[in-house]
Amino acid sequence: MADDKERFSNGSIGSYAAVGDSFTEGVGDPGPDGVFVGWADRLAVLLSDQRPHDDFRYANLAVRGRLLDQIVAEQVARAMELGPDLVTFCAGGNDILRPGSDPDDVAERYEAAVADLRARVGTVLLCTGFDTRGVPVLRHLRGKIATYTAHVRAIADRHGCPVLDLWSLRSVQDRRAWDADRLHLSPDGHTRVALRAGQVLGLEIPADPDQPWPPEGQRTAAEVRRDNIHWAREYLVPWIGRRLRGESSGDHVEPKRPDLLPLRP
Repeated sequence: MADDKERFSNGSIGSYAAVGDSFTEGVGDPGPDGVFVGWADRLAVLLSDQRPHDDFRYANLAVRGRLLDQIVAEQVARAMELGPDLVTFCAGGNDILRPGSDPDDVAERYEAAVADLRARVGTVLLCTGFDTRGVPVLRHLRGKIATYTAHVRAIADRHGCPVLDLWSLRSVQDRRAWDADRLHLSPDGHTRVALRAGQVLGLEIPADPDQPWPPEGQRTAAEVRRDNIHWAREYLVPWIGRRLRGESSGDHVEPKRPDLLPLRP
């Protein structure tokens, strides 16, 4: 960890590939051109700022809805072909959300991919799950997510990987860190995750990712109930429907940055 921090703070990382699902694609953080931004793009900016001649290259291979085995087959293989200095590997969350999934089994397959990446890439940053105690529906999966998070931390220790610990990032437990669908981060949530990732890598960051949110007025019980009904109708029911039909939000979606390209023209 200390060695990685020194390397990144010295600006010696010239290329970065992000691997994962909707979290890494940036869903919930739309850009002006209609393409999602997200924490990985924001981290790429922080890394690029460390380079003296702005010669940083970045690829984002993540696609929403992807399961771990799909990410390994489609994205991990591509990341190893590209051979960047840094890969962020955030995967398995969609598997854990599936009924009957076994976090021990998911972790075993996840570790095999980490071992492959570590053999080909200088630094692999791993991501834990979020603490979902305050998230409707997902709070019931908190035990599975915690088990998977413990596996990720153990895998990171065994393979010498830095960890983006989202479970301990208290600021994203505020509802303002989440999009209206309550499954994806808001632009502010993505910004805080990017800051924490930069912090883990020893970068100079412009703000504390865990800084307190501005005070917010207390919502009435009626307002909370109305919001929950709206959320269930607009987001939960369609999400369940896609699961029953075997559809994914990522069907027919391609990676937004499939090649290592300069971050800025």
